Amino acid sequence: MKNSMYLWAKELFPFNRSITGKGVRKTLKYIKKKIPELRIKSIKSGVKCFDWKVPLEWDVTKAHIKDYNNKKVMVDFKINNLHLMGYSSPINKLMNFRELKKRLHTLPEQPNAIPYRTSYYAKNWGFCLKHNQLKKFKVDTKYHVLINSKFFKGVLNHGEIFIKGKSKKEILFSTNICHPSLANNEISGPVLGMQIAKYLKNKKRKYSYRVIFIPETIGAVVFLKKNLNHLKENLIAGFVLTCVGDDNNYSKVSSKSGKTFADRILEKTFKDKKIKFKNYSYLFRGSDERQYCSPGVDLPVCSFLRTKYGEFKEYHTSNDNLNYISNKGLNNSFKVMKKLINNIESSDFYKVNKHCEPFMTKYNLKRSISGERKLEKKTKLIIDLIAFCDGQNSLKDISKILNTNLNVLKKIIKILTKLKIIKKL
Repeated sequence: MKNSMYLWAKELFPFNRSITGKGVRKTLKYIKKKIPELRIKSIKSGVKCFDWKVPLEWDVTKAHIKDYNNKKVMVDFKINNLHLMGYSSPINKLMNFRELKKRLHTLPEQPNAIPYRTSYYAKNWGFCLKHNQLKKFKVDTKYHVLINSKFFKGVLNHGEIFIKGKSKKEILFSTNICHPSLANNEISGPVLGMQIAKYLKNKKRKYSYRVIFIPETIGAVVFLKKNLNHLKENLIAGFVLTCVGDDNNYSKVSSKSGKTFADRILEKTFKDKKIKFKNYSYLFRGSDERQYCSPGVDLPVCSFLRTKYGEFKEYHTSNDNLNYISNKGLNNSFKVMKKLINNIESSDFYKVNKHCEPFMTKYNLKRSISGERKLEKKTKLIIDLIAFCDGQNSLKDISKILNTNLNVLKKIIKILTKLKIIKKL
């Protein structure tokens, strides 16, 4: 299985993915061949999910621009699927260059790169090309523009791998499958997710794990609509995987508070491996952490990246190709994730069974006569421990918060568990 992630990336790279359609299904079927436990799910167009509605499915078979005079093809979707703006409406029209130019997208600052553009939720059409290609168009020439695309009531697909552990408490890994032919910003996340799933299948697990492959934004909204109550009850930590294939520095995009267990355990993992990383606040969010941490959802989710999206010049261009990612970059990202999983598995969580502070005297945890300092100090430690047993702080976290030896807390935990004041998650 050496270098399997890069081989998977190479095979998945050319699929014409979007937020719906054949490219997404083709991607999911490929993942299912490698990991049969994947469940491919669907939701129909038009279904309302919170403030969103599942869009119509989009399909495209042909798209090009031809010089009408000499029949020369100037731009062709079949040569590079980035040439067509995602979700372009159909058109078959002869037009002059001035009219056409309004629909052409280039990057003058990167003249040999094709930009990636979409128009998912507003009817539009357009082509993307290298700026140097644009120079070959002539002002006095007519061009035949053809886009054979269609919109119809279909489905939005996503995939889930659920790996059950001893506890129903779970960890989420979420990654995107909606960008065509982009290596780091797209396909590096899914192949890392696949490798994580393969690793977890063969590992003894305290916690349950869910790895999902979704179209960005709308896929997360759909997933949350179906699973929010379950996640609020059971999710300990979640991680968005994106831009994980290059071999540059590591990054983290924090949850909204920046203080969830997901934030803390990922930061600890970086420190354990002596990795310097850039810690971006939630204000610099840009992937599905936007949905997982949104008001009313507020899940403990942060993002794991190498170079953050938008921070490398190849981002959303044809230069984000298979040469930009590497075996080494992907494998090193996986090593971090293995350490992260091991750190999670060594963490214990407890939750109080009572509302308000327990009546300590009832459990013989406090002397009926107060005022003796030594005894009150011990009682305070017990009360402080209980106060932080909220299901979000691991016992190791509480040990740091209380500046108390972990073994001392374990002895108290044993007593509190036996008295049914707290329960292990």
